[in-house]
Amino acid sequence: MSVSRPAAVIVLAAGEGTRMKSRLPKVLHEICGRSMLGHVLAAAAELGPERTVVVVGHGRDQVTGHLKRVAPEVGTAVQDRQNGTGHAVRMAVEALREEGVALSGTVVLAYGDTPLLRGRTLADLVAAHEAAGNAVTVLSARVPDPAGYGRVVRGPSGDFTGIVEHADATEEERAVDEINSGMYAFDGALLAEVVGRLSTDNAKGEEYITEAVAILRGDGHRVDATPAADWVEIQGVNDRVQLAEARRLLNDRLLTDLMRDGVTIVDPATTWVDAEVAVGRDSVIEPQTQLQGRTRIGEDAHVGPGVLLRDTEVGAGARISHAVAHEAVVGPECSVGPYAYLRPGAALERGAKIGTYVEVKNSTVGEGSKVPHLTYVGDADIGRGVNIGASSVFVNYDGVNKHRSSIGDHARTGSDNMFVAPVRVGDGAYTGAGTVVREDVPPGALAVSAGGQRNIEGWVLRKRPGTPAAEAAERAKGAEEASDR
Repeated sequence: MSVSRPAAVIVLAAGEGTRMKSRLPKVLHEICGRSMLGHVLAAAAELGPERTVVVVGHGRDQVTGHLKRVAPEVGTAVQDRQNGTGHAVRMAVEALREEGVALSGTVVLAYGDTPLLRGRTLADLVAAHEAAGNAVTVLSARVPDPAGYGRVVRGPSGDFTGIVEHADATEEERAVDEINSGMYAFDGALLAEVVGRLSTDNAKGEEYITEAVAILRGDGHRVDATPAADWVEIQGVNDRVQLAEARRLLNDRLLTDLMRDGVTIVDPATTWVDAEVAVGRDSVIEPQTQLQGRTRIGEDAHVGPGVLLRDTEVGAGARISHAVAHEAVVGPECSVGPYAYLRPGAALERGAKIGTYVEVKNSTVGEGSKVPHLTYVGDADIGRGVNIGASSVFVNYDGVNKHRSSIGDHARTGSDNMFVAPVRVGDGAYTGAGTVVREDVPPGALAVSAGGQRNIEGWVLRKRPGTPAAEAAERAKGAEEASDR
């Protein structure tokens, strides 16, 4: 069934969330790479609404700043006093009216602390609402334990008759397992009119949007409720225990989607992925792996165990083990780790190898090149087919500025080298072990900086008498003298 584009989606995000015990507004707490509010906005965006408005209140500067970064197209309405859900919706309607927006279509109401909500659930709500020609459609859910929730009450024929709060429900009504999620699809014109009629005649003296449902039904308009396919989606998060539970549920959902798309997840219990991560078919994700941000992994890659990737691109057929990468690019068929660190700006071309205890920052490593052991590569460009010797350092910082170095194609550098930037090693050049490269090395040349080795005989016996080293040296000397006789 085709669904019309909603006139607006209103997201309530003005509450303080005191049970989070945090200086951060509740809706900004992160789960799987997005704020809770960000997840709700992503679900709403799937509807393609003409306008999306977030009602802000507590911590509104933080929430507004966050929206400017992640969803600049979204508008805001301010609820200075948290005077109930109906009051918050009225603030949004008034803000839209001031912008000249005519609410002539469907308006969807959602909450910023429901990160498990799916776009397709909102689409189903809108479809049911418009197909029935309702004034308002309640998104309900059938839950295992309805205690504390408002119940959806239906007549003998199953027709919606109202919502009753748990405290006001009879024993028969409390046995009902269909609850009100607090999310709705409204006829926009009727919503704009009814929010001006909400009363504060209740224990808290607040305006509640549930009253709008009763008013519209009392006016003779058609009102109904449609259950969500998965009751878990409508759960709100009110404290950090629930935040952790929601994170686990969302992570399981994301991993299930990846596995159904052809990715092997060896141990879902210890694998964590963010909502915007993408992994190609026939890739394998080993245990204790975290894929964060907008990480992209190609087909046939092997990632893990013990890997953390954030905003990193991994090419097809690459292998990464026990490594960390932030904002890096790992080309096809590359090998990284174990115990390697790729910092922002690290870019490995096809078939490059980064080995054990190697750190790469803001550098390119050319096709087929190898940096196998105990090395720091910072602000450098390494050509194709290069081998960097163990325990080498690209000395890129002079105490004030960073400088770049380059290693030409098919160069071979010795162990324990220091490349003091800015310096260039030419194509096909070699450097000797222990060399400090301070000047450019021409193509095909061998660079060495150390003088000839000098052995000072008897130094240990003279300078370190009585030590285990001196005793070992004396025994060896005696054995040599005996063998000479």
